[in-house]
Amino acid sequence: MAEDETPEVQQLPEIIVLGPPVVFETYEKEFCSKFRILRPWESTLPLSEFLLAHAQNTNAALCSGYFLLSTAVLRHLPSLRLVVTTSAGVDHIDLSECRRRQISVANASTLFSADVADLAVGLLLNVMRQISAANRLVKNGLWPKTGDYPFGSKLGGKKVGIVGLGSIGLEVAKRLEAFGCIISYHSREKKSFVLYPFYRDILELAAISDVLVICCALTKQTRHLIDREVLLALGKKGFIVNIARGPIIDENELVLCLQQGLIAGAGLEVFENEPHVPEALFSLNNVVLSPHSAAFTMESLWDSYEITSGNLEAFFSNKPLLSPVLDK
Repeated sequence: MAEDETPEVQQLPEIIVLGPPVVFETYEKEFCSKFRILRPWESTLPLSEFLLAHAQNTNAALCSGYFLLSTAVLRHLPSLRLVVTTSAGVDHIDLSECRRRQISVANASTLFSADVADLAVGLLLNVMRQISAANRLVKNGLWPKTGDYPFGSKLGGKKVGIVGLGSIGLEVAKRLEAFGCIISYHSREKKSFVLYPFYRDILELAAISDVLVICCALTKQTRHLIDREVLLALGKKGFIVNIARGPIIDENELVLCLQQGLIAGAGLEVFENEPHVPEALFSLNNVVLSPHSAAFTMESLWDSYEITSGNLEAFFSNKPLLSPVLDK
């Protein structure tokens, strides 16, 4: 027990915070009113030593989507029974180890789907109409010298292939239909509740599409799913947007295809080795970049706090989790 803790705090359910997540930093006061918080990032001890010294009896963890909750970390948390991540994706958590140890996992579920879909459409419009490039031209005082800016591409009527028709993919499809786009998709299985054409072969989808929007989860099967062959099938007039996970695209091949004009452009919210981004992309006017922040709006942060704290409260009250990924 920390010396400065009150008896009331000592009676609160204990959680360890790993990351820490933005939602915890924003609503720390609210979390502290409900839980006794272990803060390993404030300690001078290496994480493994901190866990051995302070977290051997800790039952619940709150972790950021950027924190790698590996088998090595889990090994130092022998009493852990719940992991709550603030992200929708769970590729940063060793789910196999959690399943083996019967550790429940909860995520943000579909909480961020609409916000992420909004940014996907924003990136697509931006790169097709060259909004950011035109903005730089005007702000740099080059408009009087260069004259009219080169034409962009129209979004309406384009054939859009969505890779991964989950909650985010469906929200993207709904928005792009309003622009008059023609939607097709690739997914693990055909969805019985939609009428969009389904392509089991990603190459076939790329070949008939003007745009690919990547919305699928990162798994062993989807790592580098978008390789050079898929990019070449998309073609010189094709655009790609990735708001899923960076490693789904072979980033080296993407850079080469953009540099060589083998695809028309890219809107990228995620990258293979975040936060590091290939410098070759910085000078390309047909590329729009965003720092993996699609889910972050002021409104979504409060919603994230509510579902995160709700999952933790449900666990400590022996009630069903609000958004389980794995449950005992």
